[in-house]
Amino acid sequence: MRTLLTLLLAHLLGAWTAAATQTDSKASDLAQARTLFEANIRAIQERDREAYVACYLESDNLVRTGPDGMDFGWQELADGAPATGSDDWPQELIARDLQLTWLSKGTVYGTYRYQSNFDGVLAAGISERLFVESDAGWRIAITTAFEAAPGTPAAPLALVGATLFDGLSGDPMHDAVIITRGGRIESVGRREDTPIPAGVEVIDLKGQFVTPGWIDSHVHYGQTGWADGRPDFIDVTARYPYSSVVAELERRPDRFHRAFLSCGVTAVFDVGGYPWSRRLGEVSENSSQAPHVVAAGPLLTTWIPEALMLPDRQQFVLMESEAGVRATVRSHFAAGSLAIKVWFIVRDAQDLERNAALIHAAGEEARAVGLPLIVHATQLESARLALEAGASLLVHCIDDEDVDEAFVALALQSGASVCPTLIVTAGYGDLMRRQVPEVVQGDFEWVSPSIVERVRQTETLAAPEREGEERIASFEAAHAKKYATSVKNMMRLHRAGVPIVLGTDAGNPLTLHGPSFFREAQAMEAAGMAPLEVLKSASSAAATAMGRGRELGQVRGGAIADLVILARDPSLSTANWRSLTHVMRAGALQSRSSLRPPK
Repeated sequence: MRTLLTLLLAHLLGAWTAAATQTDSKASDLAQARTLFEANIRAIQERDREAYVACYLESDNLVRTGPDGMDFGWQELADGAPATGSDDWPQELIARDLQLTWLSKGTVYGTYRYQSNFDGVLAAGISERLFVESDAGWRIAITTAFEAAPGTPAAPLALVGATLFDGLSGDPMHDAVIITRGGRIESVGRREDTPIPAGVEVIDLKGQFVTPGWIDSHVHYGQTGWADGRPDFIDVTARYPYSSVVAELERRPDRFHRAFLSCGVTAVFDVGGYPWSRRLGEVSENSSQAPHVVAAGPLLTTWIPEALMLPDRQQFVLMESEAGVRATVRSHFAAGSLAIKVWFIVRDAQDLERNAALIHAAGEEARAVGLPLIVHATQLESARLALEAGASLLVHCIDDEDVDEAFVALALQSGASVCPTLIVTAGYGDLMRRQVPEVVQGDFEWVSPSIVERVRQTETLAAPEREGEERIASFEAAHAKKYATSVKNMMRLHRAGVPIVLGTDAGNPLTLHGPSFFREAQAMEAAGMAPLEVLKSASSAAATAMGRGRELGQVRGGAIADLVILARDPSLSTANWRSLTHVMRAGALQSRSSLRPPK
């Protein structure tokens, strides 16, 4: 007769044996499913039709589900699969965050997050698989794919082994670890001090360099980068009616979003444009396919070019009275402007005196509603007046005379930043000459084809008459003198400790959104700033100037995960900034090649 103890031991032994068998089966099933999962993704990446089709259950009950609903059958999948190596496959597929869950013996559920590039159309989402063990081996019985809703956080990542320049200290951190989660930076540190959480994908960046995402502090989404966006300078409205140009700009901001991201620019300050520019920031804030956009909306101005006026939409408000200026600032604030921009055009001393009270009114009202005041002021006295009125950012450098000690002291006391915008005026001269510099042409691959098509027409414009040649010569002589003064003043302010921020004035003729960033950075270095000083001007200093200093322009825990990855050392030369290989926006890591504009 069995004792109670014997029966109990037999029961426990049976339970242990069953549990061990189930554990072994679970581990084996998960391993088999992962092998098939990786083979399935690899077949797509390698455009291998045979390998791709072989992953699926050869059954009429095979289920494929997407936004349009369910499709059934292996034969339908096989018939619809693209030929091996054809262009009908995605040009790029990135698979991250592979997760597998064991359901029962021979059945495993899995998901991964995808980023795809299909004919220049970028998409991100989640894809599911149900893996089953069949007579033919492990196969996929159910597959789904759904695009992620805007703002869906990217998969967590650990970027390991790069040399990090954090945008703040200037000192490099070698063999750094950057962990991102939920679109933000979770932690940063040296490898030996920074453990990597379980389940986080590791990206090896040994031999590469990481900086914060770059910021262009002076852009205009309301201008194209060519003459059609500035008919007040050269009239091409017979080819491109200005109203149609502006309507297209409103419909297609994605062209500029893509151009900025492909050049490592993950945030921009739109310092004056049409009312619709205010909406760009809300739409782009959590998107991996657009930079952050901080927009000022329509400009307050002392003068309006007639050619830029449209009957049903305006990007300018004329400053005529103090009461009117104050009302405009309050209206801008209510409509969602994130800054107040004054285009301060001064022709003589009387003009300066006449508008002094108006710009002070703009500054006082901007402070009252809590918005920064940005002023376009290129003359010493107008810039002085702007600082006295409370400007926090001067766009363009002073180019009429050397800054004096009093101005330097005022700038330091005010805490204002200066955006020198060095390269933009040369673009006007090139347009007048009907020529496109080689450096601009060399960047066409990162610019929307619709913009490139127009820029290429520069040489087809009617050549200037004799008076035009004289105008060009006068323009170029004046520009050379003003440029030298601007550079001298920029360096004096910089050495005194006034924050200098990088901005291009993108949208003006031949100052193209995106690639012009590199030209501006190199111009600042050529003027005398060290590459790491330029980097700070394009990261933490710029973020502060646009009111986002706590979460942009730096690599630290809690900041938004906007990063640039480079093949060459950015501290040696700003020319090395063109070596960028990847851009991270809101935690989504994308190769630069995937960000080329759609053809």
